[in-house]
Amino acid sequence: MNQPKPINIVQIVPEVLPTHRADVAVLFGKYLPRHAIRCALLGLGDPAAPASMPGFASVRRVAAGGSRLLRDARFALASLRTAVGVPRAECDLIQVRDMVSIGLLVMLVARLRGIPFVYWMSFLMCEGRVQRARAQLAAGGGLRSRLILAKGLVEQVLLYRVVLRGASHVCVQSDAMKDYVAARAIPAARISAVPMGVDTELLDQQQGAARRLPADQGVPLIAYLGTLDHMRRLDLVIDALALVRQRHPAARLLLVGGSPDQADTDKLLAHAAALGLADAVHITGWMPGEQAWQLLRGADAAISYIPRGVMYDYSSPTKLLEYLALGIPSVGNDSPDQLHVLGRSEAGWLSGNTAPELAGVGVLAGVAIAGGWWMLRMWHTFG
Repeated sequence: MNQPKPINIVQIVPEVLPTHRADVAVLFGKYLPRHAIRCALLGLGDPAAPASMPGFASVRRVAAGGSRLLRDARFALASLRTAVGVPRAECDLIQVRDMVSIGLLVMLVARLRGIPFVYWMSFLMCEGRVQRARAQLAAGGGLRSRLILAKGLVEQVLLYRVVLRGASHVCVQSDAMKDYVAARAIPAARISAVPMGVDTELLDQQQGAARRLPADQGVPLIAYLGTLDHMRRLDLVIDALALVRQRHPAARLLLVGGSPDQADTDKLLAHAAALGLADAVHITGWMPGEQAWQLLRGADAAISYIPRGVMYDYSSPTKLLEYLALGIPSVGNDSPDQLHVLGRSEAGWLSGNTAPELAGVGVLAGVAIAGGWWMLRMWHTFG
Protein backbone atom coordinates (compact mmCIF):
# COMPACT_ATOMS: atom_id res chain seq x y z
CA MET A 1 0.00 0.00 0.00
CA ASN A 2 1.35 3.42 -0.96
CA GLN A 3 1.99 5.69 1.98
CA PRO A 4 0.45 9.19 1.69
CA LYS A 5 2.88 11.99 1.01
CA PRO A 6 3.52 13.80 4.31
CA ILE A 7 2.18 17.32 4.72
CA ASN A 8 4.67 19.60 6.46
CA ILE A 9 3.38 22.51 8.54
CA VAL A 10 5.37 25.24 10.22
CA GLN A 11 3.29 26.58 13.08
CA ILE A 12 4.07 29.72 15.10
CA VAL A 13 2.24 30.06 18.42
CA PRO A 14 2.36 32.59 21.28
CA GLU A 15 2.57 29.96 24.04
CA VAL A 16 5.45 29.08 26.31
CA LEU A 17 6.51 25.58 25.26
CA PRO A 18 5.94 22.86 26.23
CA THR A 19 2.22 23.57 26.44
CA HIS A 20 -0.76 21.42 27.43
CA ARG A 21 -3.06 23.41 25.16
CA ALA A 22 -5.17 20.83 23.33
CA ASP A 23 -5.22 22.44 19.90
CA VAL A 24 -1.42 22.53 19.92
CA ALA A 25 -0.07 19.59 21.89
CA VAL A 26 -2.86 17.10 21.17
CA LEU A 27 -4.18 17.97 17.71
CA PHE A 28 -0.86 18.80 16.03
CA GLY A 29 1.44 16.75 18.23
CA LYS A 30 -0.53 13.51 18.59
CA TYR A 31 -3.43 12.97 16.22
CA LEU A 32 -2.48 14.72 12.98
CA PRO A 33 0.90 12.93 12.74
CA ARG A 34 -1.07 9.68 12.47
CA HIS A 35 -2.40 11.06 9.18
CA ALA A 36 1.04 11.97 7.82
CA ILE A 37 0.72 15.63 8.83
CA ARG A 38 3.95 16.77 10.47
CA CYS A 39 4.34 20.00 12.39
CA ALA A 40 7.43 22.05 13.18
CA LEU A 41 6.60 24.31 16.12
CA LEU A 42 7.95 27.72 17.11
CA GLY A 43 7.01 29.29 20.43
CA LEU A 44 8.39 30.85 23.59
CA GLY A 45 10.36 29.26 26.41
CA ASP A 46 13.85 28.38 27.55
CA PRO A 47 15.84 27.28 24.48
CA ALA A 48 18.26 25.38 26.73
CA ALA A 49 15.61 23.28 28.51
CA PRO A 50 14.25 19.97 27.15
CA ALA A 51 11.22 20.52 24.92
CA SER A 52 9.29 17.42 26.08
CA MET A 53 6.73 17.64 23.27
CA PRO A 54 6.78 14.30 21.43
CA GLY A 55 5.07 13.99 18.09
CA PHE A 56 6.36 17.23 16.57
CA ALA A 57 8.84 17.26 13.72
CA SER A 58 10.77 19.91 15.65
CA VAL A 59 10.22 22.33 18.52
CA ARG A 60 12.04 25.67 18.67
CA ARG A 61 11.72 28.20 21.45
CA VAL A 62 12.62 31.85 21.73
CA ALA A 63 13.77 33.11 25.12
CA ALA A 64 10.77 34.46 27.02
CA GLY A 65 12.76 36.52 29.54
CA GLY A 66 13.40 40.25 29.67
CA SER A 67 11.00 43.08 29.06
CA ARG A 68 7.80 42.56 27.08
CA LEU A 69 9.08 44.80 24.29
CA LEU A 70 12.37 42.90 24.01
CA ARG A 71 10.63 39.53 24.11
CA ASP A 72 8.18 40.55 21.38
CA ALA A 73 11.01 41.87 19.18
CA ARG A 74 13.01 38.64 19.59
CA PHE A 75 9.97 36.54 18.76
CA ALA A 76 9.03 38.62 15.72
CA LEU A 77 12.60 38.32 14.40
CA ALA A 78 12.65 34.56 14.99
CA SER A 79 9.28 34.19 13.24
CA LEU A 80 10.51 36.21 10.28
CA ARG A 81 13.72 34.17 10.03
CA THR A 82 11.66 30.97 10.14
CA ALA A 83 9.38 32.11 7.33
CA VAL A 84 12.35 33.23 5.21
CA GLY A 85 14.65 30.32 5.96
CA VAL A 86 12.47 27.21 5.98
CA PRO A 87 13.29 25.11 2.88
CA ARG A 88 10.41 25.27 0.42
CA ALA A 89 10.48 21.47 -0.03
CA GLU A 90 9.96 21.04 3.72
CA CYS A 91 7.03 23.43 4.10
CA ASP A 92 3.56 22.95 2.62
CA LEU A 93 2.06 25.77 4.66
CA ILE A 94 2.90 28.24 7.42
CA GLN A 95 0.40 28.86 10.20
CA VAL A 96 0.33 31.66 12.77
CA ARG A 97 -2.06 31.74 15.71
CA ASP A 98 -3.44 34.77 17.52
CA MET A 99 -0.64 37.20 16.64
CA VAL A 100 -1.65 39.95 14.23
CA SER A 101 1.67 41.74 13.71
CA ILE A 102 3.65 38.53 13.35
CA GLY A 103 0.88 37.14 11.18
CA LEU A 104 1.21 40.12 8.85
CA LEU A 105 4.99 39.72 8.54
CA VAL A 106 4.82 35.98 7.97
CA MET A 107 1.96 36.33 5.49
CA LEU A 108 3.96 38.76 3.35
CA VAL A 109 6.99 36.45 3.31
CA ALA A 110 4.85 33.38 2.61
CA ARG A 111 3.17 35.07 -0.35
CA LEU A 112 6.52 36.15 -1.79
CA ARG A 113 7.78 32.56 -1.48
CA GLY A 114 4.60 30.97 -2.81
CA ILE A 115 3.83 29.15 0.45
CA PRO A 116 0.18 28.93 1.60
CA PHE A 117 -0.44 30.94 4.78
CA VAL A 118 -3.04 30.02 7.39
CA TYR A 119 -4.15 32.23 10.27
CA TRP A 120 -5.64 30.50 13.32
CA MET A 121 -8.02 32.51 15.54
CA SER A 122 -8.65 30.83 18.86
CA PHE A 123 -10.07 33.96 20.46
CA LEU A 124 -11.16 37.46 19.48
CA MET A 125 -7.85 38.84 20.70
CA CYS A 126 -8.20 42.36 19.28
CA GLU A 127 -11.73 42.82 20.57
CA GLY A 128 -10.62 41.49 23.94
CA ARG A 129 -7.69 43.91 24.13
CA VAL A 130 -9.95 46.84 23.24
CA GLN A 131 -12.56 45.82 25.81
CA ARG A 132 -9.99 45.40 28.57
CA ALA A 133 -8.34 48.73 27.79
CA ARG A 134 -11.66 50.59 27.80
CA ALA A 135 -12.57 48.98 31.12
CA GLN A 136 -9.21 50.08 32.54
CA LEU A 137 -9.71 53.63 31.25
CA ALA A 138 -13.18 53.73 32.78
CA ALA A 139 -11.59 52.72 36.09
CA GLY A 140 -9.04 55.53 35.87
CA GLY A 141 -6.32 53.96 33.74
CA GLY A 142 -3.65 56.20 32.29
CA LEU A 143 -1.21 56.25 29.38
CA ARG A 144 -0.57 52.51 29.36
CA SER A 145 -4.28 51.76 28.96
CA ARG A 146 -4.50 54.26 26.11
CA LEU A 147 -1.56 52.62 24.35
CA ILE A 148 -3.15 49.19 24.75
CA LEU A 149 -6.41 50.55 23.36
CA ALA A 150 -4.59 52.05 20.37
CA LYS A 151 -2.78 48.77 19.72
CA GLY A 152 -6.05 46.85 19.86
CA LEU A 153 -7.80 49.19 17.45
CA VAL A 154 -4.91 49.24 14.96
CA GLU A 155 -4.47 45.46 15.04
CA GLN A 156 -8.21 45.00 14.62
CA VAL A 157 -8.05 46.90 11.32
CA LEU A 158 -4.94 45.02 10.19
CA LEU A 159 -6.43 41.65 11.09
CA TYR A 160 -9.74 41.93 9.26
CA ARG A 161 -8.69 44.12 6.33
CA VAL A 162 -5.23 42.71 5.59
CA VAL A 163 -4.18 39.49 7.34
CA LEU A 164 -7.38 37.46 7.05
CA ARG A 165 -8.10 38.68 3.54
CA GLY A 166 -4.57 37.76 2.48
CA ALA A 167 -4.57 34.33 4.13
CA SER A 168 -5.05 31.18 2.08
CA HIS A 169 -7.30 29.90 4.87
CA VAL A 170 -8.55 30.95 8.29
CA CYS A 171 -9.23 28.54 11.16
CA VAL A 172 -11.60 29.67 13.91
CA GLN A 173 -12.91 28.12 17.11
CA SER A 174 -16.64 27.82 16.49
CA ASP A 175 -19.41 28.17 13.93
CA ALA A 176 -20.40 31.42 15.66
CA MET A 177 -16.88 32.78 15.18
CA LYS A 178 -16.95 31.65 11.55
CA ASP A 179 -20.10 33.72 10.98
CA TYR A 180 -18.49 36.66 12.83
CA VAL A 181 -15.39 36.57 10.62
CA ALA A 182 -17.35 35.99 7.40
CA ALA A 183 -19.43 39.09 8.18
CA ARG A 184 -16.21 41.10 7.87
CA ALA A 185 -15.82 40.38 4.15
CA ILE A 186 -13.80 37.17 4.52
CA PRO A 187 -15.13 34.48 2.11
CA ALA A 188 -16.84 31.74 4.11
CA ALA A 189 -15.28 29.11 1.83
CA ARG A 190 -11.87 30.08 3.23
CA ILE A 191 -12.92 29.74 6.88
CA SER A 192 -13.05 26.48 8.85
CA ALA A 193 -14.39 26.05 12.37
CA VAL A 194 -12.11 23.80 14.44
CA PRO A 195 -13.65 23.61 17.95
CA MET A 196 -11.47 22.88 20.93
CA GLY A 197 -11.44 19.24 21.98
CA VAL A 198 -10.01 16.83 24.51
CA ASP A 199 -7.65 13.88 24.31
CA THR A 200 -10.18 11.08 24.72
CA GLU A 201 -7.47 8.40 24.78
CA LEU A 202 -5.75 10.06 27.72
CA LEU A 203 -9.06 10.66 29.49
CA ASP A 204 -9.99 6.99 29.06
CA GLN A 205 -6.87 6.13 31.04
CA GLN A 206 -8.27 8.18 33.93
CA GLN A 207 -11.34 5.96 34.40
CA GLY A 208 -11.88 5.37 38.10
CA ALA A 209 -9.11 7.76 39.16
CA ALA A 210 -10.75 10.17 41.61
CA ARG A 211 -9.59 11.93 44.73
CA ARG A 212 -10.57 14.72 47.08
CA LEU A 213 -8.53 17.11 49.10
CA PRO A 214 -8.76 16.54 52.87
CA ALA A 215 -11.05 19.55 53.46
CA ASP A 216 -13.50 18.29 50.81
CA GLN A 217 -14.12 14.85 52.27
CA GLY A 218 -17.76 13.95 52.93
CA VAL A 219 -19.32 17.24 51.74
CA PRO A 220 -21.15 18.33 48.54
CA LEU A 221 -18.40 19.52 46.22
CA ILE A 222 -18.68 21.71 43.09
CA ALA A 223 -15.60 22.03 40.85
CA TYR A 224 -14.43 24.41 38.15
CA LEU A 225 -11.47 23.86 35.79
CA GLY A 226 -9.67 26.62 33.94
CA THR A 227 -8.26 30.12 34.07
CA LEU A 228 -9.30 32.40 36.91
CA ASP A 229 -8.73 35.61 34.96
CA HIS A 230 -10.98 38.37 36.32
CA MET A 231 -12.69 38.72 32.92
CA ARG A 232 -14.18 35.25 33.51
CA ARG A 233 -16.40 36.73 36.25
CA LEU A 234 -16.03 33.77 38.59
CA ASP A 235 -17.22 35.99 41.43
CA LEU A 236 -20.70 35.05 40.14
CA VAL A 237 -19.92 31.38 40.72
CA ILE A 238 -18.94 32.22 44.29
CA ASP A 239 -22.21 34.16 44.64
CA ALA A 240 -24.02 31.04 43.41
CA LEU A 241 -22.22 28.95 46.04
CA ALA A 242 -23.55 31.28 48.75
CA LEU A 243 -27.08 30.57 47.51
CA VAL A 244 -26.44 26.81 47.25
CA ARG A 245 -25.27 26.77 50.88
CA GLN A 246 -28.68 28.00 51.97
CA ARG A 247 -29.89 24.49 51.05
CA HIS A 248 -26.59 22.61 51.47
CA PRO A 249 -24.65 24.41 54.25
CA ALA A 250 -21.58 22.20 53.87
CA ALA A 251 -21.20 22.65 50.09
CA ARG A 252 -17.77 23.71 48.89
CA LEU A 253 -16.28 25.11 45.67
CA LEU A 254 -12.99 23.86 44.24
CA LEU A 255 -11.38 26.11 41.60
CA VAL A 256 -8.80 24.03 39.72
CA GLY A 257 -6.59 26.51 37.91
CA GLY A 258 -5.00 29.90 38.29
CA SER A 259 -4.46 33.25 36.63
CA PRO A 260 -1.42 34.92 35.07
CA ASP A 261 -2.13 37.79 37.46
CA GLN A 262 -2.01 36.81 41.14
CA ALA A 263 -4.30 39.75 41.91
CA ASP A 264 -7.16 37.92 40.16
CA THR A 265 -7.04 34.96 42.52
CA ASP A 266 -6.55 37.23 45.52
CA LYS A 267 -9.71 39.14 44.58
CA LEU A 268 -11.71 35.92 44.26
CA LEU A 269 -10.60 34.77 47.71
CA ALA A 270 -11.35 38.21 49.15
CA HIS A 271 -14.83 38.08 47.58
CA ALA A 272 -15.41 34.67 49.13
CA ALA A 273 -14.27 35.94 52.53
CA ALA A 274 -16.61 38.94 52.29
CA LEU A 275 -19.52 36.50 51.82
CA GLY A 276 -18.42 34.38 54.77
CA LEU A 277 -17.12 31.64 52.47
CA ALA A 278 -13.40 31.83 53.23
CA ASP A 279 -13.38 28.18 54.33
CA ALA A 280 -15.67 27.00 51.51
CA VAL A 281 -13.63 28.10 48.46
CA HIS A 282 -10.26 26.61 47.56
CA ILE A 283 -7.97 27.50 44.64
CA THR A 284 -5.44 24.83 43.65
CA GLY A 285 -3.32 26.82 41.22
CA TRP A 286 -2.20 25.32 37.92
CA MET A 287 -1.46 21.60 37.96
CA PRO A 288 -0.83 18.82 35.42
CA GLY A 289 -3.91 17.61 33.58
CA GLU A 290 -3.92 14.16 35.14
CA GLN A 291 -3.97 15.60 38.68
CA ALA A 292 -6.67 18.12 37.75
CA TRP A 293 -8.86 15.38 36.25
CA GLN A 294 -8.56 13.30 39.42
CA LEU A 295 -9.87 16.21 41.48
CA LEU A 296 -12.69 16.78 38.99
CA ARG A 297 -13.71 13.13 39.18
CA GLY A 298 -13.92 13.47 42.94
CA ALA A 299 -16.46 16.31 42.71
CA ASP A 300 -20.24 15.89 42.79
CA ALA A 301 -20.78 18.38 39.96
CA ALA A 302 -18.69 20.64 37.75
CA ILE A 303 -19.58 24.09 36.50
CA SER A 304 -18.61 25.88 33.29
CA TYR A 305 -19.56 29.53 33.49
CA ILE A 306 -18.70 31.54 30.36
CA PRO A 307 -19.45 35.29 30.49
CA ARG A 308 -21.73 36.45 27.69
CA GLY A 309 -20.53 39.11 25.28
CA VAL A 310 -18.26 39.59 22.30
CA MET A 311 -15.18 38.24 24.07
CA TYR A 312 -16.56 34.78 24.80
CA ASP A 313 -19.70 34.21 22.74
CA TYR A 314 -17.54 33.12 19.81
CA SER A 315 -15.23 30.83 21.79
CA SER A 316 -15.18 27.05 22.09
CA PRO A 317 -14.61 26.27 25.79
CA THR A 318 -12.71 23.09 26.56
CA LYS A 319 -13.75 22.63 30.16
CA LEU A 320 -17.30 21.47 29.45
CA LEU A 321 -16.00 18.84 27.02
CA GLU A 322 -13.54 17.62 29.65
CA TYR A 323 -16.31 17.39 32.26
CA LEU A 324 -18.51 15.33 29.95
CA ALA A 325 -15.63 13.10 28.81
CA LEU A 326 -14.83 12.39 32.47
CA GLY A 327 -18.48 11.53 33.17
CA ILE A 328 -19.06 14.34 35.68
CA PRO A 329 -22.53 15.86 36.20
CA SER A 330 -22.07 19.19 34.45
CA VAL A 331 -23.64 22.63 34.53
CA GLY A 332 -23.14 25.29 31.88
CA ASN A 333 -24.70 28.67 31.24
CA ASP A 334 -26.22 29.42 27.88
CA SER A 335 -23.22 30.67 25.88
CA PRO A 336 -23.65 29.64 22.21
CA ASP A 337 -21.14 26.79 22.27
CA GLN A 338 -22.42 25.36 25.55
CA LEU A 339 -26.00 25.74 24.41
CA HIS A 340 -25.09 23.59 21.41
CA VAL A 341 -23.14 20.95 23.38
CA LEU A 342 -25.56 20.49 26.26
CA GLY A 343 -28.63 20.95 24.11
CA ARG A 344 -27.54 18.24 21.66
CA SER A 345 -26.11 15.81 24.22
CA GLU A 346 -28.67 16.26 27.03
CA ALA A 347 -25.76 15.30 29.26
CA GLY A 348 -25.97 18.13 31.77
CA TRP A 349 -27.91 21.17 32.91
CA LEU A 350 -28.21 24.53 31.16
CA SER A 351 -28.72 27.66 33.20
CA GLY A 352 -28.97 31.39 32.74
CA ASN A 353 -26.19 33.84 33.56
CA THR A 354 -27.05 35.14 37.01
CA ALA A 355 -26.02 33.68 40.35
CA PRO A 356 -29.62 32.72 41.29
CA GLU A 357 -30.02 30.95 37.93
CA LEU A 358 -26.74 29.11 38.33
CA ALA A 359 -27.61 28.03 41.85
CA GLY A 360 -31.28 27.23 41.34
CA VAL A 361 -31.29 25.64 37.90
CA GLY A 362 -27.81 24.25 37.57
CA VAL A 363 -25.45 23.87 40.49
CA LEU A 364 -28.08 23.03 43.09
CA ALA A 365 -29.51 20.31 40.85
CA GLY A 366 -26.03 18.97 40.15
CA VAL A 367 -25.12 18.73 43.83
CA ALA A 368 -28.50 17.31 44.85
CA ILE A 369 -28.90 14.65 42.16
CA ALA A 370 -25.27 13.79 41.34
CA GLY A 371 -25.01 10.13 40.46
CA GLY A 372 -28.05 8.06 39.64
CA TRP A 373 -30.34 10.09 37.35
CA TRP A 374 -27.49 11.75 35.51
CA MET A 375 -25.61 8.51 34.89
CA LEU A 376 -28.85 6.98 33.60
CA ARG A 377 -29.17 9.94 31.20
CA MET A 378 -25.55 9.48 30.07
CA TRP A 379 -26.14 5.78 29.43
CA HIS A 380 -29.28 6.59 27.45
CA THR A 381 -27.48 9.26 25.42
CA PHE A 382 -24.15 7.57 24.70
CA GLY A 383 -24.69 3.90 25.55
